[in-house]
Amino acid sequence: MTDYIVRATAANAQIRAFACVTKETVEAARQAHNTSPVITAALGRLLSAGAMMGAMLKGEKDLLTLQIKGDGPVGSITVTADAQGKVKGYPLVPDVILPANAVGKLDVSGALGNGMLRIIKDMGLKEPYVGQTQLQTGEIAEDLTYYFATSEQTPSSVGLGVLMEKNNTVKQAGGFILQLMPFAEDALIDKLEENLSKITSVTALLDEGNTPEQMLEVLLEGMEPEFSEVTPIKWQCDCNRGRIEKVLFSLGRKELKSMIDDGEEIEVNCQFCNTHYKFSVEELQEIYRQQKK
Repeated sequence: MTDYIVRATAANAQIRAFACVTKETVEAARQAHNTSPVITAALGRLLSAGAMMGAMLKGEKDLLTLQIKGDGPVGSITVTADAQGKVKGYPLVPDVILPANAVGKLDVSGALGNGMLRIIKDMGLKEPYVGQTQLQTGEIAEDLTYYFATSEQTPSSVGLGVLMEKNNTVKQAGGFILQLMPFAEDALIDKLEENLSKITSVTALLDEGNTPEQMLEVLLEGMEPEFSEVTPIKWQCDCNRGRIEKVLFSLGRKELKSMIDDGEEIEVNCQFCNTHYKFSVEELQEIYRQQKK
C-alpha cells in the first residue's frame, strides 16, 4: 500500500479529521538513519503527525517543523513537512536501546524523557509561528493532543503508532487526528469519546487491514464522515550538492582557508537524510576563489 493521508469532515462539519498510513515512509527513515526499534517508533510517530499537520497548511510553500527536545537518551527528534505530503526527519541519537515499558511496548516515553515539544510554522511571514508545550507523557500522540488544546485552542484527539517486525523493519505505521470545531454539540463529543474508547491502538487497526478511510469510518461511526482530499506521503529530503556548496561558501574565507591548508578532502553529512557529500581540496579552492569575486 502506498503511503497517503485522507482528509474528512463529519457530523455536518462539526469535526474535521485526518488519517494516514506511513509504513513505507517510516521504513525509509529507519534505513536512512539505521535507527533502533524504539527510535524508529518515536521518529515514525512524529513523521506521521508531521505529514497530517503539514496537510493542514494552506500555502504551497508553507513549511512545518516539529521538534521534541528531552532529557532522555535520544536527546531530540526533528521532523519537517509541507502541504504536499513530503516529510523528513532525524533523531539526534539513532541507536538507543531500552527495555520494554511496563505494558511490554517500545518505551518511546523513556527514550524522550522530560522536555519540550515545539511546533514551528513558516508561512512566508516576517516571523514564523512558534508554539511549544511541555511534554506530558512522552508518548507523542498525547503530547500533541495537549498542544492542540493549549496552544491552538482546538480540542483534538491524536492517535499515532508504529509496529515493528521481528527483524526490526517496519510492519505498520500511521495515525489520525480528530478535531472538534467551536460549534460542536455536547452529544457529538460524547459519541466521539464513546467511539474512541473502543479503539485499542492505531497499529491494531492497521494490522487488521484497515485503510485510512476505514480507520476514520470506525472512529467516526454514526457521524456520517465525508471524505475529500487524498495526499500521497513521501520521505523526501531537498538537500543536494549545490545546497551544501552554499553552506560551505557561507562559512567565510578564514574557515575555508583552514580546510584547504589541511590538505584533505572533507565530508559533509545531511542530518535529515544521512547523505554524505565529499569535497576535494581542489573543489574547496574553487569555492574559496568564488568568494574573492
